[in-house]
Amino acid sequence: MLSDLLVVELASVLAGPSVGQFFAELGSTVIKVENPRTGGDVTRQWTLPDENPPDDRSAYFCCCNYGKQSLALDLSDSAGQEVLHALVAKADIVIASYRPGTAKKLKADAATLCALNPGLLYGHITGYGPDNPRAGYDAIIQAESGFMAMNGAPDGPPTKLPVALMDVLAAHQLKQALLVGLLQRTETGRGGYFPVSLMQAAVSGLANQATNYLVAGHVPERMGSAHPNIAPYGTTYATGEGGDVILAVGTDRQFAALCEVLNLSHIASDSRFATNAARVQNRDALDEVLRAAIGEKKREPFLEALRQRNVPAGAVRTLPEVFADAHVAPMVHDSAGVGHPPGLRQFASASPGARAELRPPPRYGADTAAVLRTHAGFDDERIRRLREAGVVQVADSKRERDDGG
Repeated sequence: MLSDLLVVELASVLAGPSVGQFFAELGSTVIKVENPRTGGDVTRQWTLPDENPPDDRSAYFCCCNYGKQSLALDLSDSAGQEVLHALVAKADIVIASYRPGTAKKLKADAATLCALNPGLLYGHITGYGPDNPRAGYDAIIQAESGFMAMNGAPDGPPTKLPVALMDVLAAHQLKQALLVGLLQRTETGRGGYFPVSLMQAAVSGLANQATNYLVAGHVPERMGSAHPNIAPYGTTYATGEGGDVILAVGTDRQFAALCEVLNLSHIASDSRFATNAARVQNRDALDEVLRAAIGEKKREPFLEALRQRNVPAGAVRTLPEVFADAHVAPMVHDSAGVGHPPGLRQFASASPGARAELRPPPRYGADTAAVLRTHAGFDDERIRRLREAGVVQVADSKRERDDGG
């Protein structure tokens, strides 16, 4: 069962830690190994201009570190490597985000760790693949994979997405790979190496934009939020009262229903707009007509009328509005982090021994002593020696109690 898994996370920032949190949400024990030379995961210091956290758990850090235990361990020291190897000998999964070559120097590479534990699944997120030493950063990947060139207003500059989506895509791909690896292990008893790169994850996420180019030879240009293949789809419109709306009209029937709501039934049969192909060709003329008509509507009555006719449309909402939605509330941990949908987490609650609630994101080193005792089998004297040598850092007892360590 997933609640029986031991996961060792050798990753920082977003992509790798998102995978670790995924397994924590499914009931697995996840040990986050943090570097004492840097004070742990760098996102602990990534605070907003107006953010003043009471400890080392920034809002950014909290987005992908729920349910874990923090082990402050120096892997540049041979004694630290021995500690890691003792943990890995009992582990099911390792999640790493080292640049190619770095893990080998720390004796934390897939070949070394899988030799210690043939059943181990080693998930490795890199920037450009396991043979390219170049570091991967989401913003750079967005630029180099074509996303930025397509994103933004037609008369504006290439624009980065406001979320590190390349990290998110890579994390989802690694989750899938590890779940398949676990399934295969039930048949073979063996683990393996599962590499995922940010660049390849980004390119796979190009989806229809990729085939628009590869199949049709179309080079996408910046269109705001409009869709290259469908109209009106993705464009936002200002209502006369209540804010902006977005339309996602994908069929001629939906377009006819939209026209009915707007008292524009005559344009549904207009040769310029009667079919999706025609609407795409005459996008600017259609947009002008719709913008004027929608500008006379009140947002909520207009949206309700569209819903009654099964026309896809929605309000453009701010985050306070999003998190006031009853459908969103079950995804929020402790009114702070956002987790996976409850439908997925049911597998954790169904697992014998699974925790009823996730632990909060750990303070740096809060669980070092507990992890060494429980999962590495070290006694207090050995932990003391490691601590005095600077190989591990152990949080004070009060902090450990506060975090359940």
